[in-house]
Amino acid sequence: MASVADILTTLDYGPAPESAGPVEEWLERHGRSFGLFVGGKWVDAKSGESFETLTPANGKVIGRVAQANAEDVDAAVKAARKALPGWQGLTPHARARYLYAIARGLQRRARFFAVLETMDNGKPIRETRDIDVPLVARHFYHHAGWCQLLPSELPGYAPVGVVGQVIPWNFPLLMLAWKIAPALACGNTVVLKPAEFTPLTALAFAELCADVGLPPGVVNIITGDGRTGAALVNHPDVDKVAFTGSTEVGRIIRESTAGSGKKLSLELGGKSPFVVFEDADLDSAVEGVVDAIWFNQGQVCCAGSRLLLQEGIADAMTAKLRARMETLRVGDPLDKAVDIGAIVAPVQLQKIQELVAKGKDEGATCWQPSWACPTEGWFYPPTLFTDVSPSSTIAQVEIFGPVLVAMTFRTPVEAVELANNTRFGLAASVWSESLNLALDVAPKIKAGVVWVNCTNLFDAAAGFGGYRESGFGREGGREGLFEYLKPAYEKKLPSYEDNDFMLPEPEGGSDIGRGLPPIDRTPKMYVGGAQVRPDAPYVLPVVGEGGRLVGEVGRGNRKDIRNAVEAARKAEGWTHTTGHNRAQVLFYIAENLAAREAELIDRLDAWTGGNRRQSTKRQSVTRPGRREVEATLARLFHWAAWADKYDGAVHHTPFRNVTLAMPEPLGVMGVVCPPEAPLLAFVSLVGAAIAMGNRVVAVPSQRCPLAAVDLYQVFDTSDLPGGAVNIVTGIADELAEVLASHDGVDALWYFGSANGSATVERQSTGNLKQTWVNYGRRRDWFDDEQAAGRELLRRGTQVKNIWVPYGE
Repeated sequence: MASVADILTTLDYGPAPESAGPVEEWLERHGRSFGLFVGGKWVDAKSGESFETLTPANGKVIGRVAQANAEDVDAAVKAARKALPGWQGLTPHARARYLYAIARGLQRRARFFAVLETMDNGKPIRETRDIDVPLVARHFYHHAGWCQLLPSELPGYAPVGVVGQVIPWNFPLLMLAWKIAPALACGNTVVLKPAEFTPLTALAFAELCADVGLPPGVVNIITGDGRTGAALVNHPDVDKVAFTGSTEVGRIIRESTAGSGKKLSLELGGKSPFVVFEDADLDSAVEGVVDAIWFNQGQVCCAGSRLLLQEGIADAMTAKLRARMETLRVGDPLDKAVDIGAIVAPVQLQKIQELVAKGKDEGATCWQPSWACPTEGWFYPPTLFTDVSPSSTIAQVEIFGPVLVAMTFRTPVEAVELANNTRFGLAASVWSESLNLALDVAPKIKAGVVWVNCTNLFDAAAGFGGYRESGFGREGGREGLFEYLKPAYEKKLPSYEDNDFMLPEPEGGSDIGRGLPPIDRTPKMYVGGAQVRPDAPYVLPVVGEGGRLVGEVGRGNRKDIRNAVEAARKAEGWTHTTGHNRAQVLFYIAENLAAREAELIDRLDAWTGGNRRQSTKRQSVTRPGRREVEATLARLFHWAAWADKYDGAVHHTPFRNVTLAMPEPLGVMGVVCPPEAPLLAFVSLVGAAIAMGNRVVAVPSQRCPLAAVDLYQVFDTSDLPGGAVNIVTGIADELAEVLASHDGVDALWYFGSANGSATVERQSTGNLKQTWVNYGRRRDWFDDEQAAGRELLRRGTQVKNIWVPYGE
């Protein structure tokens, strides 16, 4: 008589198909043809065009959807704009009620949405039923709560306005929820374009919005191909663009929105490492790999597609993995016994096949299970590559399919180097029974999410998003709300005048000392903790009030920026020092600056003419230089105080785990200062950046850089490590363009002209660095809300979420 163990190892699973009847009835009720959802109504596309949507499991047509053109997009944006005042005029509780109603409606229709998603996308019903749809409802529940709490928890912030959202085909309904729920909670209205391969669940969601009585125009759904997405992204009345998709398209969007003033968040590609140390539970790690790379057929931006194995367990892990691959079932995604469904479209299947062939050509060893995939539909078997070089195509390029590449490492240091050997930085998994080791390695991996002894866990309470060419911005959690909010004071900021950026010629004599010729009064650059001469022997005049020459500075160029960036990258120790130590250095800078207070006041007064005006007024009148120096000292104390207090959180995710949200410095930052308040603005920006552990290449006010370069000796005597702050003087927009295009710069803050802001955003597309620009609007640097708020600290950090499970 066979034992239970024998039965479990020999038993073949029979098919367990989910009924598609209710979905088929819904499709027939609509005549298998769908229009656009605009202003709360179903309308025909003005283009008169439509296209088919197919089910990947068999290639059959399941419906036709409208192809929206620019006129359709314009109508949807106008509907969203029209609905905006009414939606924002509702109380937070009223908006929360709508989000709650949507969540309840999703739960009531859960099986319907799961089956429709599987039919349209090709992923297994187990995933849509047990993961996607419950998470969709969870996002609307969670953000209903945030809607209720926003006035008290995030005072001083206002909605962005009309939001254009473009989502991908791999998680059609879940991506919709990630985008729409926080947008509505923050008081925005939405125009969303689903992927052309998978539009049906978004259209079903539109019906749900109508059923719950959501005010017309608050949510608009338009379908179409890339032309529709481009029209939405480029529409002049869209205030914010949220995009999830490929890095290539993300670059195009970054460039096309440059200078428009549109807020932008990008969640792009990935090549995530799955790191297994020799003390890991290998059986658990194998199941983790299954979830990491064969979940959704590997069509996941954060898929653990690079398996990094410590040498001592590489052979054993590979053997276990191959045995497990033999048991995976590929087939009809509506079958509840299937592990891997269908690839979304022939074009994606062809890409996978081409990259696998490339891997073989480059010498890697390819292994696939012995069984064959179904011949009907678009399927691909789970695939494992070994003997892979870290520089090979399949180790560097996102395949976006069920293909895993394995490499080995010896030490934790080497593991981190391999993990970071990618242009992406979205997610990672670390497997070790030693939490000491795992929590030491996790912060060192350049990724927005790190899972410890788990993988592909998501929740509305925890932010998700990447670094580097995986994009910027976060979705979910408190950090995700800021993507749909802006400081309320921004709408009141005045614009600069054109002459604010002009360099006047000296015409009224000179305030430079008389007598014998001076010994080189031109301040040098400050790079790597040393004063260095500029690459080219050119100088810029510093002209004070009345056209009087008050000094000269070197005119920095591309090579000077290159040297400064190299010095900043070498100063990595500043990033790893404690917040307490950074605070002490900032306090020390303030102390040493105070010792030179009189000199700095004279310098500023010479530029503003305050020293001459002072002689004609009562002595009790505060000199402009004194006011700025005193404000600068207070600002240094402010950032010193924050250096060890801007900390993270433990998110309440509904799993047996803790999710640590850790703010991390961005890395090497460029900071281009405004022309006014030359000392205070410099310290406000640079002080915030270094308080958070960033290393800075700063371009001071081009009109009066002398106040900033006077800080060289202050830095030298304040224990600030060489390279933590580097100063390059010159024409602000020239140097900003170089910083924006430099791949060694991780982020750039620019405060200058509208044209300069556009150039910075456009040139940042190389490595998709984070940028913060002012679009030519002038801040009041003496106002603590505008120049000393948490906004600067948030802009100088990115949140890494580390998931740590617990329990036996």
